[in-house]
Amino acid sequence: MKTIVVIGGSKGIGKAIVEKLIETHKIINLSRSAPDISHPNLTHFNCDILKDDLPEINSVDGLIYCPGSINLKPFSRLSLDEFREDFEINVLGAVKAIQKYLDALKKASKPSIVLFSTVAAKLGMPYHASIATAKSGVEGLVKSLGAELAPTIRINAIAPTVTNTELASKLLRNDKMIEAITERHPLKKFLNPEEVAEMSVFLMSEKAASISGQIFQMDCGIVSFKI
Repeated sequence: MKTIVVIGGSKGIGKAIVEKLIETHKIINLSRSAPDISHPNLTHFNCDILKDDLPEINSVDGLIYCPGSINLKPFSRLSLDEFREDFEINVLGAVKAIQKYLDALKKASKPSIVLFSTVAAKLGMPYHASIATAKSGVEGLVKSLGAELAPTIRINAIAPTVTNTELASKLLRNDKMIEAITERHPLKKFLNPEEVAEMSVFLMSEKAASISGQIFQMDCGIVSFKI
């Protein structure tokens, strides 16, 4: 049974990923709060990715880094500290986790890493300057590490559009906002966490053995189409 380390598997997309993998994988979850599920295959460590030392884990077959942020403000109201905070949680946290478990990943059979970007790294949108900058860093990291770690470790990222999670709750807080976001997407929908989790599971699996250094737009058409 393969061991997958999930950073931020207690809520949202991370939780959906844990639920998809838990029956067939040993899951080690690192997050500030414990998941509200229990399973013999699940081990949880209370951990703040930016502040705490990460636990020693000797066997790691895959790493999924889920923490993110949605800090939407006019550029003139964004402080340098807010830019730093978004960069730290989205990029430096991922770097810290990868560096911590890189040696263990290198010893695994066909290991894989999955990170998360956003459609805002490709589609210019007002008020997204900080998060788009940070997630563009994630995409650069994926491209660079994909080349550096080949052929031993695969690394890819998923770039979702709005996903129905607690993190995005301010964007989906009433029926009018839900309708507006639905209509903005050519496929007339936005994402649920389970859809994104399915893509994560695929990218971690040997079915994706030929895929590395890629950014997968789960955009419901908003980046790809002009209708």
